[in-house]
Amino acid sequence: MPDWALHSAIAFPAGFSLGLFYFGGLFWTLKQLVIARRTKLLLFGSYLVRLGVALSGFYLVSQGYWERIVICLLGFLVARFYLINRLGAGNFDPQPGMEKDVIP
Repeated sequence: MPDWALHSAIAFPAGFSLGLFYFGGLFWTLKQLVIARRTKLLLFGSYLVRLGVALSGFYLVSQGYWERIVICLLGFLVARFYLINRLGAGNFDPQPGMEKDVIP
């Protein structure tokens, strides 16, 4: 197997893992906002950590080749859609027990 093919084959799972970390961390952060005292600090800190890990991962995977970034980005987006399907897009109730406003 050529060297470029091996590195490209590693880029997709790496992007998927980065996507799981990024969007899973976002989901966890949003769930913690209900009980957090310093919500701005939680949001900003989580954003910096998630963004830093994701950008570092993309940089390490790419090694200067744009093709690897595209494949990694594809894995990143597949992880996003996977988590949306797994966790549900509209099933998140940040305050359990509260009545929802329903307009008849």
